[in-house]
Amino acid sequence: MSAERSIYLDHNATTPVRPEVLEAMLPFFGLDYGNASSIHAFGRRARRALEEARVKVAAAIGAEPAEIIFTGGGSEADNLAIKGSVWNSQSRGKHIITTAIEHHAVLHACEYLEKNGFKVSYLPVDETGLVDPDRVKEAIKKETILITVMTANNEVGTIEPVEEIADLSRERGILFHTDAIQALGKIKLDVKNLKADLLALSAHKVYGPKGVGALYVREGTGLHSLIHGGEHEMGLRAGTENIAGIAGFGKAAELAVGDLKTYGKKVAPLRDHLEEEIEKRLDSVYFNGNRKNRLPNTLNLSFEYVEGEAIVLGLDARGIAVSTGSACSSGSRQPSHVLKAMGVSPLLAQSAIRFSLGPENTEEEIGRTAEATAAVVKRLRRMSPLYPGKFGGRNKET
Repeated sequence: MSAERSIYLDHNATTPVRPEVLEAMLPFFGLDYGNASSIHAFGRRARRALEEARVKVAAAIGAEPAEIIFTGGGSEADNLAIKGSVWNSQSRGKHIITTAIEHHAVLHACEYLEKNGFKVSYLPVDETGLVDPDRVKEAIKKETILITVMTANNEVGTIEPVEEIADLSRERGILFHTDAIQALGKIKLDVKNLKADLLALSAHKVYGPKGVGALYVREGTGLHSLIHGGEHEMGLRAGTENIAGIAGFGKAAELAVGDLKTYGKKVAPLRDHLEEEIEKRLDSVYFNGNRKNRLPNTLNLSFEYVEGEAIVLGLDARGIAVSTGSACSSGSRQPSHVLKAMGVSPLLAQSAIRFSLGPENTEEEIGRTAEATAAVVKRLRRMSPLYPGKFGGRNKET
């Protein structure tokens, strides 16, 4: 490990807890340890903190506090939205529409429902990761009861046309769910403009704690509960609430929305500079995603002739944290399902690296990362029998 300060460029996987968030959480690990369902003073303090956090998370997306259900994370929020809504609506039909690039929390929930009598249409995307709303329109059947399309992709950062898709859903009386977990704090979210019926969020993507999520449930939207045992969270999610985590989520959401105007202005130039510096130093580097419609912090590149996992490990040895894609798929030897759906070849998909920045990253860190990436890739290519540059071909890496 280098003696220099480590560089963290994996913010789409998780983010550090902000000091203000930790401060908001600490009382509930100490004297304010009450159960929010208790009616004595300890419980009332916990209940007050719970409802204050609900107000803050609701405000972050333009919702009403009563429309926010706290969960044990983003995956649970997606599962509650998808399974809970279709089980509640199955008398009207058993068809679901989604895309091939959704997070596995959505895809695996849909696959589970397929095993239980539901039918799912997995829509293709173009080479930039965008789904065509016309494809959604064509896929709608009389039996369609749910459309679920993510707001922004976690691997390549492509922002989907969710407002247009939500309009299609509403026109036909079909529920619309969006996984907005990567979008909160990076782009503006307003459920009134979006017209979503269900929207999933997660605290640890916005400098909050892990193990806390939220589901926006538009007033009047019916859901079946997945967890039974009590009347917590409007009867939709039984279990004693994690008050410390929820208080942290409330504070993190409040801070994220407050910083939204400066977030993109800070991270997008750094992201673009990183790409420029890498491409200056290396041949055969390919951009994955949509340059026009993407999250301001996300850069996904393929480095031909080498494996992405080897690059990650090489950079880690130099104190730089990046990812090959979704953190939830780490350990998988399969190419990214997102890149596969975009038509990226298996070899290029295996060589992909996701750099996801945060506002705490600096120009100096970007320069160090570009230099280190070039050094690691050059070393790996020298060992690769596939790389033509080692045999005297054109390259800028010798």
